[in-house]
Amino acid sequence: MALFCFYCRDGEDSETLREMHLKEQREHMKEHSENYLAAGPLTNARGEFVGSLLIIEADDEASARATVNDDPYVTGGVWQSIRVDKFEPVKGRWKDR
Repeated sequence: MALFCFYCRDGEDSETLREMHLKEQREHMKEHSENYLAAGPLTNARGEFVGSLLIIEADDEASARATVNDDPYVTGGVWQSIRVDKFEPVKGRWKDR
């Protein structure tokens, strides 16, 4: 299994959209909990949400993207852009996964 880092940036009106889709988004993450190594919001210096960081464990990038593509924050328009890169830890608890 490989790790993939998804750097998701919020779009306009994301605060309202996050609130609208939060319950569904948490349910989605729970349904796919075996794929999420880590997930959480990104905030600016004022504490406002600006995006999310997801670390997904999957066989390949296509499988990792399949998990994220159905996320209510994707389908509900919270995130305006998503960058995905393979993550290869060299230090820390994830190193030997």
